[in-house]
Amino acid sequence: MSSFYSLSAELPGGKKYDFEQLKGKVVLIVNVASKCGFTPQYKGLQALYQKYKDQGFVILGFPCNQFGGQEPENDEGIAQFCELNHGVSFPLMAKSDVNGDNTNEVYQWLKSQKSGLLGLTRIKWNFEKFLIDKEGNVVQRWASTTTPESIDKEIEKLL
Repeated sequence: MSSFYSLSAELPGGKKYDFEQLKGKVVLIVNVASKCGFTPQYKGLQALYQKYKDQGFVILGFPCNQFGGQEPENDEGIAQFCELNHGVSFPLMAKSDVNGDNTNEVYQWLKSQKSGLLGLTRIKWNFEKFLIDKEGNVVQRWASTTTPESIDKEIEKLL
């Protein structure tokens, strides 16, 4: 796990999403859930994606059921929920863990690059956000309470 671009994640259906295709792009990675108080953030995330996707901006959603069992659906159910209720068109990975022994490699790397509040590395809740610049560096990490709208300017600066 030497660089962001050497990572990959599993897509629904078992296909692999290679991060090498993200070279030169600004990326926002978010652990998501469909039954969370922060779930309405999907709309704000989609708005950011629509606004900047043609300028080299990508959002990757990582569904996770580790926080209060708030993502009980399978990958297909998650995709349907996100599309129907929030118009989500950015890539959603297969459901996986972001903490603990089975943490996916992307979150292992992200947490090693940027710790959260008080130096803690673990993800505290759904909808934590990591912003990666065009060179593959984690430049910012935000808590669940930070809205997509409030990070718009940070994204714009990196593009």
